[in-house]
Amino acid sequence: MVSTHLPHLTRPQTWGLTCWSMGIIVAQRAGLLMVAVVMAALLDRTVTATRGCLRDWYLDGKDKQGAKHGSKRRTLEVASCFAPLLRWVIHLSPAGTHQIALAMDASTLGQRFTVLSIHVVIRGCAIPIAWKIVRATAQGAWRPHWETLFQDLTGSTPDGWTVIVLADRGLYAKWLYDAIQKNGWHPYLRINRQGKYRPVEATEFRGLSTVVVKGEAGWKGRVVCFATAQRQVTCTLLARWTPGYTDPWLVLTDLPPEEADVAWYGLRAWIECSYKDMKRGGWHWEQTKMTDPARAERLWLAMALATLLVVSVGVHAEATTPQPVLDDLPDTHIARRRKGDTPPRRQISCFHRGRLLVLVAFAHGRRLPPMALIPEPWPESLDTSHDTPAAAAPHQKAA
Repeated sequence: MVSTHLPHLTRPQTWGLTCWSMGIIVAQRAGLLMVAVVMAALLDRTVTATRGCLRDWYLDGKDKQGAKHGSKRRTLEVASCFAPLLRWVIHLSPAGTHQIALAMDASTLGQRFTVLSIHVVIRGCAIPIAWKIVRATAQGAWRPHWETLFQDLTGSTPDGWTVIVLADRGLYAKWLYDAIQKNGWHPYLRINRQGKYRPVEATEFRGLSTVVVKGEAGWKGRVVCFATAQRQVTCTLLARWTPGYTDPWLVLTDLPPEEADVAWYGLRAWIECSYKDMKRGGWHWEQTKMTDPARAERLWLAMALATLLVVSVGVHAEATTPQPVLDDLPDTHIARRRKGDTPPRRQISCFHRGRLLVLVAFAHGRRLPPMALIPEPWPESLDTSHDTPAAAAPHQKAA
């Protein structure tokens, strides 16, 4: 399976990645010793030998066993796996699927690492497909790293697909908007409300804080955003301010207003679930002893593959589990009385459901359970207006 979707890897690299990812799933840990103990037992090898092979896998070629004795050892280039990982995700999508949502964000591991990563978001989970790890205390801009990640993913989605890239307001920049468009994808970037905008048919700029009122209908339309010439972008502005939130959602995209929905931005929150799955909620990466970013990036490849496997198993199981049909129940049944307008909350994540099903398959000596990435329909807004918002009344100066 790994050699099919990552055919450019050497046999030792494929073997190491497979052992690492399966060991992580079984041990529910991404630590070298824990994975070595598990895989040694499964492969009927010594822990010492297994640990040495697993450690060799994430080292630079010059640091591997035998490198000093003339043996040629190749360094695993993690970036070469990013586009194949996204293609693997698309391969697991059902026929007829023509859209996918990506989310990007930064996460830290204490004072050691900062991870810049792009994930596919699906059914409350997120699967890492591209990342860059830098030292948390390192100086320098993130822009070159993000631009390189998008370049690494160029050409990895089929023609005709709608790909949206979601990012929180802390990451917004015009160069990021442009970098996403270069891939033929659609930015879905949240911005702060301190700037200005004007509808394309208007001549005067207005404050972004006046687009929507909390609790009232949302708005979307074509605008020129930001008054400063260097920052200006002609785009679609999506706006909504839900009661209970301190700030409104103000999202910029290049999709036409009639094809975009501000509710889609809610998918971005699922990347936070992925960071939790990588750490205390799943693979316990927070316990790693690694200090070298390049080695950590290779470990992330193993964790990403483990995540892809368990999420795809969990998604298939969730999507194919028969749901109760209320029409078959009597009118007085308690399920009818408890039914609300919103869908029921997910009781177990696809990540954990899939991991448990993989463990059960191992326990019974079976093959991996069926895998598929069947998305749910994207959320929809019911209250978004296309009408141009009225200009805010000018503030009166104090006497």
